[in-house]
Amino acid sequence: MGGVGMSAGMRFELLGPLRALRGAEEVPLGPPKQRAVLAVLLLQEGRPLSYEGLVDAVWGDEPPVHVRNLVQKYVSGVRRAFASGGTTDSPALTWTGSGYRLSGAVADDLRERRQLVDAALAARDAGQLRHAGELVDRAEALWRGEFAEGLNAPYLAAERLRWREKRLTVLEARIAGEIELGRSFEYVHELIRLVAAHPLRERSVELLMNALYRTGRSSDALLAFEEARHRIADAMGADPGPALRSLHERMLRQDPELLTTRTSAPVPAA
Repeated sequence: MGGVGMSAGMRFELLGPLRALRGAEEVPLGPPKQRAVLAVLLLQEGRPLSYEGLVDAVWGDEPPVHVRNLVQKYVSGVRRAFASGGTTDSPALTWTGSGYRLSGAVADDLRERRQLVDAALAARDAGQLRHAGELVDRAEALWRGEFAEGLNAPYLAAERLRWREKRLTVLEARIAGEIELGRSFEYVHELIRLVAAHPLRERSVELLMNALYRTGRSSDALLAFEEARHRIADAMGADPGPALRSLHERMLRQDPELLTTRTSAPVPAA
């Protein structure tokens, strides 16, 4: 990642609809495409982005005929939004020899999330498992919706998918740790909702099966496997992956290791 600094005078958030705050006041950021331009530039973390790169990121392979005028219009609109508060410490959007550069601004919630997950890893490694879980929960609490929600731009759509995967990976690792530490009962309903939302995500099914099995619901755990197997076959014409099949086989033979609790739990670097 590039050098990340604190936003000067304004806070920017992308874990949900793009939002800019000056103190407790939300700063109007203009129409959706102007907001998309700002979101793309925020994600560069101070690196210049060429005119062509900005056009490709916001409009893709078929930009409108007057796209150059639109870029100038939206860049000017972002600058006006920054200046609207009348302060001297607002971010700056400038043109350099290699492209548009947004300085004095980062997506603060993305930076904070990275720091919290890194701190959770350090706490896990130090044996502070409860604190590690609390840090992951704080990272999860930063989400206000989908990444850059409501902004239609090819680059942001790809980033939205990437961040959705990162969020699910962290959530699954958090729940896996709690199951390993003997808290299966508390997470059964959350896992049922997670599988309903992502029915082809085998890791979530695996966690649900584990939670059900560890709470004495072995028949429900086996049923969860069968339901997942049918969904995967219908959608992809394939069998479940080896991890899910192996867990199913271990449950059929009542492997005693499946009921073993651990003294450590995984926290992902995501």
